[in-house]
Amino acid sequence: MKVSLVLPSAYVMRGDVRSILNLASDLAERHEVEVISVRRQKEKPFFPVSGQVAMRSLIEARPGSRQLLPRGQMRTEVALWRLLRTLKSDVLITTRPGISVQAARSAPRECVKIAWEWGRPAVPAPVKRFYPRLDAVVTSTEAARDDWRRLLETAGPPVHVVPDALPGGLWPRSRMDNRIVATGGRLVAARAYDRLIRAFAIVADKRPDWRLRLYGSGPEERRLRDLVRDLNLHNHVYFMGTTPDLAGEFAKASIVATTSRAETLGMTVLEAMGCGVPVVGFDGANGPAEYIVTGYNGVLVPEGEIEMYAAALLALVDDDRRRRSLAAGALETATGHAAAEVSAQWEQLIGDLR
Repeated sequence: MKVSLVLPSAYVMRGDVRSILNLASDLAERHEVEVISVRRQKEKPFFPVSGQVAMRSLIEARPGSRQLLPRGQMRTEVALWRLLRTLKSDVLITTRPGISVQAARSAPRECVKIAWEWGRPAVPAPVKRFYPRLDAVVTSTEAARDDWRRLLETAGPPVHVVPDALPGGLWPRSRMDNRIVATGGRLVAARAYDRLIRAFAIVADKRPDWRLRLYGSGPEERRLRDLVRDLNLHNHVYFMGTTPDLAGEFAKASIVATTSRAETLGMTVLEAMGCGVPVVGFDGANGPAEYIVTGYNGVLVPEGEIEMYAAALLALVDDDRRRRSLAAGALETATGHAAAEVSAQWEQLIGDLR
C-alpha cells in the first residue's frame, strides 16, 4: 500500500508536524510512505524521520533557490493541483483544510482521501462544500471530533478519532530528582507562557532552588524575556532555545507545565508523559484537558487561575512521593500513544475505508 501525507511544511518545529512524521516513520516499516511538503525552507526536517520515508516538496524555499514560477498563493495552488491530479497513491492524508479542499476537488477518485485535522478552518464555507467528497476526517481528540461533526453536520464524511503518535523506540525516563520545571513549544501568544512565568514567580519566591526551563523560539520571546527581567527571575527562568529532542530535555525535569489558552494538539503533554513526567495544565485547553487526569498523571487547574496554578506547582514541588505516583500514571497514559499502537489504528481505519 502506498500512503502519501501532505502538509504545508515538514521542516518547521510544530507539534502536528512531529506527530505526522512519527506516524509516517512507523507506517514506512510495512508500507510505501512518502511525506510531501508544500514548502521546503531547510535542508533537513527539524524532527527526525525514518530513512524509509520518501521526502519531497513542491515549492523550493531554501535561501538561494531559483524559482521557476512567480512567488505567491497562485504558484502554490498550481503546484498542489499538479501534484494531486497525477498522484498515484492508494491513500492520501492531508493535514490542513486548504490542502484537504484541494484534495477533495482534484485527487483521483480511486484514492482514499482523509483529512487529518487539529483545529477549525478559518474559512468554513469551502470545507462544508467540498469535504463530503472525502472519505473521512480524523481528529486527535474527542473534543475536536465533536467540533468537526457539528461543523460538517450530516452532509460531511465520517469523523474518527485517532490519537497522536509518540516516536517509536526507547524513551528517556525522568529520575524525578532534578529541581526543574520544563515546558516546550513555539513562543507564541496562544501558548500563554506569560502566565507560566507569573505563576513560577510565586514558586521561586518560596522554593528558590527550583528552576523553569522554556524550550522553543518565536515572536513572543522578547516580551517574555522582558517579563522575566521585570519580575527579577533571571536566576530562575531560562530560555533554552529550540531542540529536536524535546523528550530528552523533559526527561531532565520533574514537572512539565503547559499554560496554553487554546492548544488542541497536546503533543507537549504526551511527550512529557512518555518520559514519565507529570503535567500541570489549565482545564480550559482542549489538548491538555483530554489527556491530564488530576491525581492520576498530573493536575488540572481552573482556566486562568494563576495563583491556583502556582499552588499546584508548589504542591508537587513539595511532595516527591506524589510526583512519582503521577509519573507512573503518565507512563501508562503514554502507552496508548505509542507509534505502533497508533499506526495500527490508522491501518484499521484505512482498511475499512478501502
